[in-house]
Formats: sequence, C-alpha cells, structure tokens
Amino acid sequence: MTHLEALNHSLFLAINATTATPPLAISAGIVAAQYLIFTVPLLLAGLWLQGTRPARELAVRAALVTLSALLIAQLVGLLWPHPRPFMIGLGARFIPHVADSSFPSDHGTVMAAVTLTLLLGHARLCGLAMLLVGGLVAWARVFLGVHFPFDMVGAVMVAALAYALLVPFWLFCGERVVGLVERGYRRALAWFIAAGWLPA
Repeated sequence: MTHLEALNHSLFLAINATTATPPLAISAGIVAAQYLIFTVPLLLAGLWLQGTRPARELAVRAALVTLSALLIAQLVGLLWPHPRPFMIGLGARFIPHVADSSFPSDHGTVMAAVTLTLLLGHARLCGLAMLLVGGLVAWARVFLGVHFPFDMVGAVMVAALAYALLVPFWLFCGERVVGLVERGYRRALAWFIAAGWLPA
C-alpha cells in the first residue's frame, strides 16, 4: 500500500460512522448524501428563470461543465478502477451502493463543477452557498462509507479540468449555444410563457 493510499484509508476511518454513531447523525448524513444533490437542478432552473441573459449563460455554462466533468470522471473510473471502502471490507456502510469504481466521486464532481462555475462566473454568493452544500455532500458520502476522502479531491480536480477544457469552446460558441437552448425552451414551453407563468 502506498503512503497516499494509507493516508486515504486513515482519513476515511477518521470520518466514517460506526455502529455506535447516533441514529440522528446517520439520518442527517443520509439526507446530505442522497438528497442535497437535487439543489443543483433547482439552482440551475432558478438561474434560467431569472430571464436575464447573464443568468442564463451561467446556467448553461454550469450544465455543460458538469456534463463534461461527469464524462471525464467516467473515463477515469474505466481507466483506473478504484474499489470503494466496503469492497475491501474497510469501515461501515450505511447506504446501498453498487460495487463500482469510487474515484472520482460522481456526486462530488457535480457539486464541484457547479460551484467552480458559479465562483468564476461572478455569482459568488451562490457559489459560496454551493461550496457549503457540496462540502456537506462530500462529508456525508465518506461518513456513510461509500467513498474515500481522496475521491472528493479527485472530483474537484476533474471539475477544474472540465472547466479549463470548456473555456475555449465557450469563448468561441457560448452565445450560440445559449441561443439554441433559449429557442428550444421557448418552443417547448410556449403556452406557459404566453400565459405569463414563465419568463420569455
């Protein structure tokens, strides 16, 4: 075992819950690990429904960074499969999960990609709020035994790589992409927009 892997295991065991952990803490961890991820689509929808061009550009950019980061994460998992803690009998697990590669964390990748895009897109309050939410998600998934701490570090690195790779694409055709999404939105939800229920 390498020094980094030994450190990864030690950090995991320091965070991971045990059978002696209070049930209330386990329940809070389950909420954070499984449901806080839904703040991402809610946030992106909220940005879009503001109706301003900058907010819509930020929402589309965040979505593209997230999708790109998830693609990279899947490639990393295929090229370098890393077992989850419960797959090697380490610690305790409190939520079900398939026995696939742990590195990098998909949940962590989504939260990191959106947070990074917001922070670098001049939406710092939203970005800081998502940083807090993302931190809770990352902690909870280690706490409940389905990820190692370094899986979350990997997620941040993947999100940063995806953001960097998307910058030239966005500079070249970001405006056109947002325009295409807007046209599709207006066609698909024309009745709700005409009724005044949604912004154009």
